[in-house]
Amino acid sequence: MKSFAALLFVGSLWAQAPVLPDGPGHDETEKLCKQCHEVARSISLRQDRNGWQTTMGKMNAFGMKATDGEYALVLDFLSKHYGAEDVGRVKVNEATAIELESGLTLKRSQAKALIAHREQHGPFKSIEDLKKVPGLDSVMLDAKKDHIAY
Repeated sequence: MKSFAALLFVGSLWAQAPVLPDGPGHDETEKLCKQCHEVARSISLRQDRNGWQTTMGKMNAFGMKATDGEYALVLDFLSKHYGAEDVGRVKVNEATAIELESGLTLKRSQAKALIAHREQHGPFKSIEDLKKVPGLDSVMLDAKKDHIAY
């Protein structure tokens, strides 16, 4: 009886595993992401192409093994199926560092600087307030303004 219950539990976990959409880059995405963690973790972020490129660069630095062709296919696949347009606005006065990194494609140091500035000077009221944060690029902020909520 215990083994049957365990089998049902494992089966339910398998049923909950994310199913990647078919298409170019599907197999490569599964292969590369599974080198270090589960696929669900990989696709939980919603980023623009630059964000995915940054994330994949980090994974490369951590030892991800990929050919140039695999890298390009995965980047295209993630950008197409898990893009930033699927992300709601980032509430900069409430967001955690990881939400700022993934939602606005900030570097870790930039997210920390934003949070430190927010804690020291109070909530942001406008894009102009955000531009006062040391280390944030005003051009990038202007490009992301539609993804920012206060």
